[in-house]
Amino acid sequence: MTATPSNVNAAELAKFSALASRWWDPTSEFKPLHAINPLRLNWIEEIAGPLAGRRILDVGCGGGILSESMAAKGANVTGIDLADKPLSVARLHSLESGVKVEYRRIAVETLASEKPGQFDVVTCMEMLEHVPDPASVVRACSTLVKPGGHVFLSTLNRNLKSFLQAIVAAEFVLRLLPRGTHDYEQFLKPSELASAARGAGLNVTHLQGFTYNPLTDVYSLTPNTDVNYLMATYRPLAN
Repeated sequence: MTATPSNVNAAELAKFSALASRWWDPTSEFKPLHAINPLRLNWIEEIAGPLAGRRILDVGCGGGILSESMAAKGANVTGIDLADKPLSVARLHSLESGVKVEYRRIAVETLASEKPGQFDVVTCMEMLEHVPDPASVVRACSTLVKPGGHVFLSTLNRNLKSFLQAIVAAEFVLRLLPRGTHDYEQFLKPSELASAARGAGLNVTHLQGFTYNPLTDVYSLTPNTDVNYLMATYRPLAN
């Protein structure tokens, strides 16, 4: 596994860097991340088992919302990202909260060359739709996880419903997210992500959707994967 510096979208890094100072404000543009974090954290633990004592990598960690929540469960967490400002915010919040997380500015492909098979769990949430080559990220995640370990992925489905809900409604009507947060062409169908996972040597075990009720302002897990979805995979043990 070699580094792929080209697997970076400079505009995407700049977009999230500009919002970095508001990452931990639950009323800011990152309100949806704060709202779904307990759901995805519980889902990860239900599948992978207790996180305490496990070595976990959070790919595309941003300001560290998921990273810190897993570390608070007793996990030994490393969070990686390529955007300096969100990482600075993540490090500062870790100091303030007292929840220890190791943060590094490094490409996942580069880390895969450095630490193959070193993590019990790898997470890559809400990140694949922001890179030019998501399959490269999935391959690196597979390289980084131990045989028998879990890789958790999440992204957005690509269809008319996801366009209307994730872009038109979320960015323009309800203003849950800043305009331009998502590029529809970068969305991934579950079949495409599953194919990338299998091509990377991972077995797909669970598929779960998210739903949002604008009337109650509540997010829930659902079997419906038409818009946002989570995928659980594991790396088989060697024969």
